Amino acid sequence: MSGQNTETGTLAAALGGIGPLARKLNQAHTRLWYEQVHQDLTGPQFTVLSLLQTHGAMDQGTLGVRAHLDKSTAAPLLDRLRRRGLVDIAKDSSDRRRKLVSITESGRDLATRLAPAVVSVSEQMLEPLSPEEREEFLRLLRRTVEDPQS
Repeated sequence: MSGQNTETGTLAAALGGIGPLARKLNQAHTRLWYEQVHQDLTGPQFTVLSLLQTHGAMDQGTLGVRAHLDKSTAAPLLDRLRRRGLVDIAKDSSDRRRKLVSITESGRDLATRLAPAVVSVSEQMLEPLSPEEREEFLRLLRRTVEDPQS
């Protein structure tokens, strides 16, 4: 009987752990994003546009690292943004293997227009928390996802 209680307790801990909670948080964020931000621009795409607008043109590898994109995701995401006229991608004249990514005027306009809605989604997600709790939650979340290798 004691073994079954331990198993039940372990299963309950697993169901209340980071995986299910992160999934619920992501689902809620995705729903609000779709409803309030943009149906045709994903969060990672917005991040790429915002990074390019904030920091200027950069090579694809650096952009992928800053946007936390894996290599298999970065190229197709950038290609979709390029086809929509939101970014330009060019070979680096000093290293033909390197691709430089820059934001277009349309990309700049879209990122600027969507930024207030993105902030609003974050505020809605954090609404149940006090200002102090929000700060602490975000600090702990950043610490949890921080790459100790970087």
